[in-house]
Amino acid sequence: MKQIPLHSLHVELGAKFGPFAGYDMPLFYGAGVLKEHLHTRGHAGLFDISHMRHVDVTGADAARLVSRLCPYDATAQENGAGRYTFFLNKNAGIIDDLIVTRLGADRFRIVCNAGCADKDIEHLRAHANGFDVKIEPLQRVFLALQGPEAEAVLASAGLDAAHLAFMHAMETPDGWFISRSGYTGEDGFEIALPASDGNTFARKLIEDPRVLPIGLAARDSLRLEAGLSLYGQDLSEDITPMEAGLIWAIPKPLREGGPFVGADTLAAKIAEGRKRKRVGLKPKGPSAPIRAHATLLDSKGDRIGEVTSGGFGPSCDHPVALGLVAADAKEPLFAEVRGKLIELDLTPPPFVPHRYKR
Repeated sequence: MKQIPLHSLHVELGAKFGPFAGYDMPLFYGAGVLKEHLHTRGHAGLFDISHMRHVDVTGADAARLVSRLCPYDATAQENGAGRYTFFLNKNAGIIDDLIVTRLGADRFRIVCNAGCADKDIEHLRAHANGFDVKIEPLQRVFLALQGPEAEAVLASAGLDAAHLAFMHAMETPDGWFISRSGYTGEDGFEIALPASDGNTFARKLIEDPRVLPIGLAARDSLRLEAGLSLYGQDLSEDITPMEAGLIWAIPKPLREGGPFVGADTLAAKIAEGRKRKRVGLKPKGPSAPIRAHATLLDSKGDRIGEVTSGGFGPSCDHPVALGLVAADAKEPLFAEVRGKLIELDLTPPPFVPHRYKR
């Protein structure tokens, strides 16, 4: 199992580790998952997400290659602007969901999910023939500082990023990449920096009394409350952006066709109408959390889908879940848990308000 560059620091901080996407990752620390979650909502939490992979695409045809592989026009993307998007397969299924940031006329930074990085790089290289581009996977420490005090903490640590709006990024002269983005629904930043700088900077952030180290367990409960999808659970290669509730990420003109991989199939499926849809779910009464893969039933007892992500929402103080169900599904509907039926409300996500800095 692989280790992230700051593994020894997390051992020192008392992390409990577990496997995720081939890495030995910190799951939680001494404060526990509940306190880590609530501290991030109220103050600032530091996440080590160095398992995620950064890939630079550079060259005269960089924007054209990104436009070929992602369903948006990268040639029109502003410098410093990030974009939530996807790699799609020929059937319009999601190979990975990504953030692509333009860093110059001929340079883009792609942030891949850890479990998808190898196939993403292969996908890029497989389609790069005939394009004047260079594809360069990077080795970086990648930290996320999230929460309402993140901006002030970052400034105290010597990084002034207050001018950045949500989904915008900057670079420093020594090669640091700072993006105002995250996976919690809170304001915050993601900072990629050379491994040689990672330990010192992470320690500086942890020494701030407003900051707690946060593990993957709280990261999952935070993103679930925020209604954010997790690849491998809520997204996969047989789920389209339309079914996943993410069609908003594709400009309207490109929903009818375009130069990107999967465009014709996506347009045909949109014209046909979706057969499945993503929904938010909340138990009608007191209930234990409803976990992924729980079967969802209609009032007749017929199977209409399944829970894709589920757990307890500490901020909203009740269980929350995301599900993929038949497009015509409506209330009442039920989750089958250990032989019992739990009635659910259809509750559009997010379950807590997003607090991004626009």
